Amino acid sequence: QEQLVESGGGLVQPGGSLRLSCAASGFTLGAYAVGWFRQAPGKEREGVSCISNYDGIARYSESVKGRFTISSDNGKNTFYLEMKSLKSEATALYYCAATANWLSGSSCLGNHYNVWGQGTPVTVSS
Repeated sequence: QEQLVESGGGLVQPGGSLRLSCAASGFTLGAYAVGWFRQAPGKEREGVSCISNYDGIARYSESVKGRFTISSDNGKNTFYLEMKSLKSEATALYYCAATANWLSGSSCLGNHYNVWGQGTPVTVSS
């Protein structure tokens, strides 16, 4: 059974950093597109960052570009989201996702995934 488990969420002050992890089991990440999404209270889920399995290039939403970094460690079958200079508007439930479907370009920021984690909360507050 394909599963993703997030960890690393928590409370952080504005300007601080967090690293989220997403461990995969039941499948091997290597050929999968992976992504991070978030849903703030009262808002729709949005794509934050992803790695296309078509070209291996990372993409970011405009709101996090330059501050967030997505990476993947195939040896650990885990991918990550490093978040720096966090702002209060980053407060949300963060989800990781994966799919074996080919996602090219910025389509990997869209809702095209079929394996989802349970979510990990991130709160940015002083």
